[in-house]
Amino acid sequence: MKKNELQREIEKCYSYKGEFKELLSNFTDVIILGNGGSSSIASHITQDYTKQMNKRSFTFSDPSRLTCYSNDYGYENAYKQFLQEFAPINDSLVVLISSSGNSQNILNCADWCEENSVSTVVLTGFNEDNLLKNKEMTNREINYWVDSEDYGVVECVHMIFLHMVVE
Repeated sequence: MKKNELQREIEKCYSYKGEFKELLSNFTDVIILGNGGSSSIASHITQDYTKQMNKRSFTFSDPSRLTCYSNDYGYENAYKQFLQEFAPINDSLVVLISSSGNSQNILNCADWCEENSVSTVVLTGFNEDNLLKNKEMTNREINYWVDSEDYGVVECVHMIFLHMVVE
């Protein structure tokens, strides 16, 4: 079953390649945020976007800054605070990754992006009714949901989705 899910979702994600590549070409900065495994995906792909695509691309993964912001603003607001301080609003594309689509810190980032008219790409999985996927967002450019309950499938497809435009 996992193999079939993965194959189906990889084919689906490649149908977004042209749209996503065009979207990336319109922005100077790409900020990618996620928790846990999604943070690792963000860290990896920001390096590739900078090195291979000449994008200013970054994520929020510095342990000392992350613990400082979590302590001072609460974990649910740490990433939002990072966006407030580092996202040049007119030239930034923000990619939010949440396997469950229910991570409060990522939902708060979505709210901040919406309030500041920042273009956003959302990557989620698991339950189709997750909060991030179904959040009203006028500046969401792509809303990609992986139809799987398996972390391995969801995270692999998110990485493939982000990596498919690197050439």
